[in-house]
Amino acid sequence: MSTPIKNIEKMPEFKELVTRRWTVATILTVLVFITYYGFVLVVGLSKATLAQKIGVVTTLGIPVAIAVIVISFFLTLYYVIWANSRYDSLALSILNKARSK
Repeated sequence: MSTPIKNIEKMPEFKELVTRRWTVATILTVLVFITYYGFVLVVGLSKATLAQKIGVVTTLGIPVAIAVIVISFFLTLYYVIWANSRYDSLALSILNKARSK
């Protein structure tokens, strides 16, 4: 006799859900790493680049650091919107199908 969890794991919809989640998570993780580690590498290897003045008292490092924060915010926002609109509905559909069996 199989358990309800085993039934869910066998469903093609569940496999699709897992694949989608890992794909989105991997892409977003890579983008966050590129953003943060790119910034850290520029800070560590080329301080003069970020020290360039772009105003009277502002250096290039300030808007670049703000851009890192903004990019991270929008990547998080994308994930939340994706999870709420697609992932949750598909997960609920899978759960309802498993309960009805």
